[in-house]
Amino acid sequence: MTFEQLNLSMPILKALQDEGYMHPTPIQEQSIPHVLAQRDLLGCAQTGTGKTAAFAIPILQLLSDRKASGNSKPGVIKALVLTPTRELAIQIEESFKAYGKYTDLKKLVIFGGVPQHAQTIALRRGVDILVATPGRLLDLINQQLISLQNIEIFVLDEADRMLDMGFVHDVKKVIARLPQKRQTLFFSATMPKEIQQLAGSILTNPARVEVTPVSSTADTIRQSVYFVEKKDKHALLVHLLKDESINTALVFTRTKHGADKVAKLLYRAGIGAEAIHGNKSQNQRQRALQNFKQQRTRVLVATDIAARGIDVNELSHVINFELPNVPETYVHRIGRTGRAGASGIAFSFCDTEEKEYLKDIHKLIARTIPVVTEHPFHAAPGAAPARPPVSIQRHRREGAMQPAERSRRPQRNYRQPVRNH
Repeated sequence: MTFEQLNLSMPILKALQDEGYMHPTPIQEQSIPHVLAQRDLLGCAQTGTGKTAAFAIPILQLLSDRKASGNSKPGVIKALVLTPTRELAIQIEESFKAYGKYTDLKKLVIFGGVPQHAQTIALRRGVDILVATPGRLLDLINQQLISLQNIEIFVLDEADRMLDMGFVHDVKKVIARLPQKRQTLFFSATMPKEIQQLAGSILTNPARVEVTPVSSTADTIRQSVYFVEKKDKHALLVHLLKDESINTALVFTRTKHGADKVAKLLYRAGIGAEAIHGNKSQNQRQRALQNFKQQRTRVLVATDIAARGIDVNELSHVINFELPNVPETYVHRIGRTGRAGASGIAFSFCDTEEKEYLKDIHKLIARTIPVVTEHPFHAAPGAAPARPPVSIQRHRREGAMQPAERSRRPQRNYRQPVRNH
């Protein structure tokens, strides 16, 4: 199936083409028709299945159609997306901007931990689609800077993660302020009893969509892992890229700052490289991607979000400079190479703190990735720690833990909220 077969408008189709999207993922194919039919939706899907586009695309279409027909109040918030962390909120708003860039709908993201001044100025100018974290949203509602009385579409994203982080009471406070007559889209990676009860309390005769995340890698991709100390990763990357048989390489980092740092290091080492991530403008990202596709740039360093939609013919190598903390993301990353029957190579760097991530990847793909020991920076893997290292624990506490990890951790006391989001 193609996006054209989903009866989407030309402005949205053009934006999807710009992003390199041609075929909807299973959750997009199943969800978009229900949302366009204005039904409530209960979606069970993990990160990496394309669920943001599954709700963002039809919301943009519905609001655009209503605006064009005059059946829409100007300057008021019509769609609210509630998500647990600032990182997710930013990513979702970026998706709305990308898919809706040829519409005249106004989008805004708000979250805590930063001054509210810029956010309140944008609110006064009028917003159609608001992406928010619970704490900042309630703060601005209590200051009477936001009204939810005109909400037509409400999206609760990562619902189980909301509970896991202690936001359930804040979520209920937000829901209590929404109009009774609305369309509600509810997404969760898992469906424990508490989530089922919450969904049942806010959904009306919902369509249900359940998607299993991708869990297999193509046989045409030759995979290998390099055990290396964190401090030696940059040197190992430069060492590997001295091999001129690596025509093009897509290098993945977990953070935007990390992508910039790696690209600058490679450039100083005489290796043509550019970074692509959410802090880059659309023009910068498009230019970097075109340079990479035309092999004017040998290495493209990317975050997972910015790499969505990247489809490069004859991409020879994918390098995981940092292992993803969601195993499904590994499958998506290395799937950029070895396409259409072609062969591809995937290198992964693994330091001490990432060994648990590697174990999760092995479990998901049901195979053990071969280890390369013949390189100058080899670090013996040793015994995996009984518990995640402190830095990983902190990484998780800050809201970076992904849904796929939650099934392996004990239930928390949901009454203790996590602040600063």
